[in-house]
Amino acid sequence: MDWFRIATARLWRRRNVSTVRTSLLWGLAGLLLLTAGPAQAAIGVRVTDVAFTARSDGQGYVMRAKTTARPEAYMLRSVDEHTLKWVLYNTTLHENYEHRDPEGPVKRYTTTQRNGHLIFRVVLNENRSVSPAAYRDGASDDLLLNLSYEGSVPPVADASSPDPPSSSTTEEDMEAEMNTPNSRDPMAQISRDRSRLDTVVIDPGHGGKDPGAVANGLYEKDIVLDVAHQLGQYVENRLDLEVVYTRTDDRFIALEERGHFANRKGGDLFISLHVNAFQSSSTQGTETYFLGRSKTDAARRVMRQENSVVREYEKNPERYDEYDAEAFVKEELFLSSNMQFSEEFASIVQAQFKNRVDRRSRGVHQAGFYVLWSASMPSVLVELGYLTNPQEARFLNSDRGQVYLASAIFRAVREYKNKYNKGIVASE
Repeated sequence: MDWFRIATARLWRRRNVSTVRTSLLWGLAGLLLLTAGPAQAAIGVRVTDVAFTARSDGQGYVMRAKTTARPEAYMLRSVDEHTLKWVLYNTTLHENYEHRDPEGPVKRYTTTQRNGHLIFRVVLNENRSVSPAAYRDGASDDLLLNLSYEGSVPPVADASSPDPPSSSTTEEDMEAEMNTPNSRDPMAQISRDRSRLDTVVIDPGHGGKDPGAVANGLYEKDIVLDVAHQLGQYVENRLDLEVVYTRTDDRFIALEERGHFANRKGGDLFISLHVNAFQSSSTQGTETYFLGRSKTDAARRVMRQENSVVREYEKNPERYDEYDAEAFVKEELFLSSNMQFSEEFASIVQAQFKNRVDRRSRGVHQAGFYVLWSASMPSVLVELGYLTNPQEARFLNSDRGQVYLASAIFRAVREYKNKYNKGIVASE
């Protein structure tokens, strides 16, 4: 019996990915959840004024939304290269609010009320590129939109990132691979001997203009990159396996490209690392996903959250249109063996989190993640915890927490490797 055979009957469409212009705005998306008291909930948050202030270093402007109380949540994303959408949830305009003229890089802005939420649509001048970042003012309840001129550093949370292992893929190699036209010819992907597990592909989610979840002053993209480097060092040094990273620094990579890169590198196992977010700041725990149909509302929520990058940041989202119900049924049939391997590995990961690291396990789930769909190998998406939970956020950002999480996944890889190489991971 051949448990490592991958179906070869899939037909893939090829699409050229346009080069992203260097002046493209770093759109920030992700829900920032903050604590709101019961009195505030009853009265509601109102914006009384908007002010524009030049940064003291001359490297940009700050747009301040003055509020009567602390907003429960907000979100910032790029609509296009020169337009931002800034949503303040459960917030309205004060009756005495007066529209002020824009300054600095802001060409114009409008406010719209929709379903109890306040939406700022900010149009930027085209003569100078900026990088936007939204955050709370530490000295008040106001919300700030920082617009840093290109080349300057926006005020973001500092998360140190260890150097990647010396034998990892070079940046030049990564660039060359990412710019190679996609080929979905499965024969090119299965010509190698798959009788043993040799190569692990580690995918730190998000990156560059896509920060992922943002809460408690932290960015998902930074945390998962740190954990990825730690995990890679463990796997490479202690298991004598080749480790390949989809990214080793703060750069944006399309979801589909991550899986194709893993295919071209001959990956035997694909691990995509992420951090979760939710409306309730008390929600916590880890969960691991493999490719399949979403069976619960929670799984569908996480799937939508991780897949949203397609519409928000990628230049040609229509290439994912083939990912429909009919196509997915075919994928399930062709990749049933990979799904068995993926589910087995996901279960091992969750067992390690629960039994060895004492993390609350939210279980193993299946969902239709784009990043897993394009990988022709056993693949999982690991949610390391909830950045919107203050206590868990501190753990995720600490050296101790990142070592614990990386070591748990490392032990899961070790156990899976032993089973895989012995041919007892999945049944026919």
